[in-house]
Amino acid sequence: MKIGLFTMPYMRLPLERAFSDAKRLGYDGVEVWGGRPHAYAPDLKAGGVDDVKALSKKYGLPIIGYTPEMNAYPYNMMIGTEAMRRDSVRYVKLAMDMAEEMGAGFTLISAAHAGYEATRRDYWPRLIKSLREISRHAEQIGVDVLLEPLTAYESNVVVTCNDLVAALEEIGSDRLLGMCDIVPPFCNREPIMSYFEKLGSRMRHMHVVDSDGASDTHMMPGDGKIPLCQLFRDIKAYGYQGYCTIELISAIMNEPSLGSAVAIERIRDLLKE
Repeated sequence: MKIGLFTMPYMRLPLERAFSDAKRLGYDGVEVWGGRPHAYAPDLKAGGVDDVKALSKKYGLPIIGYTPEMNAYPYNMMIGTEAMRRDSVRYVKLAMDMAEEMGAGFTLISAAHAGYEATRRDYWPRLIKSLREISRHAEQIGVDVLLEPLTAYESNVVVTCNDLVAALEEIGSDRLLGMCDIVPPFCNREPIMSYFEKLGSRMRHMHVVDSDGASDTHMMPGDGKIPLCQLFRDIKAYGYQGYCTIELISAIMNEPSLGSAVAIERIRDLLKE
């Protein structure tokens, strides 16, 4: 199992600090967050992608994935007018183009909240329409797109593993795959390992942190309630060989270097047990 560093907590520092820390601390790769000032897709298109590629080369670390920001600020393909939906899909396609150019292993997307008045009859066709357009583009340019379920505190669209499986099966594209951030299933009272069982070969990536089980807070490994030691044993026994990105988001924003150091030390200790 390979460990990735997520760059979002470094948003108040130069992106190079994230790559430098990842190299110094022994991370296996970097998952690039697609927000300003580091890697917003239009900025990459304007020439910034070369800077990100140069950092990857300088520090000898692969860009394991590109995760554009798309949960309502300003992009959310699940809410608003049809023009807003199309704009959000165009943004995702641009992000995919930039992922392909920077050599990222995938583009990671999510379906944000569809609004409190929307029913499944309203939002599910909108989701499928958007994913079909995104998947066709992924097939054309040869990039994998991963759909990430969110917690019920963040979304009402793709929240459970069954939601994810239903979307993947309805689209039926080899380029649209799944992943598991372990916080949503833990909050949903779902078995985390059910993602492996239900997705099979479509299980492409993981986000690993800890959780209190009652919020969308991404906690430092070991500070929450997920039995991580036992979970990692099951993951290893399953034979998963992909990346696990430590996605601490804002939890370490004041001290991203120290937080990244603590996180990988704890994950390494857990993997040894």
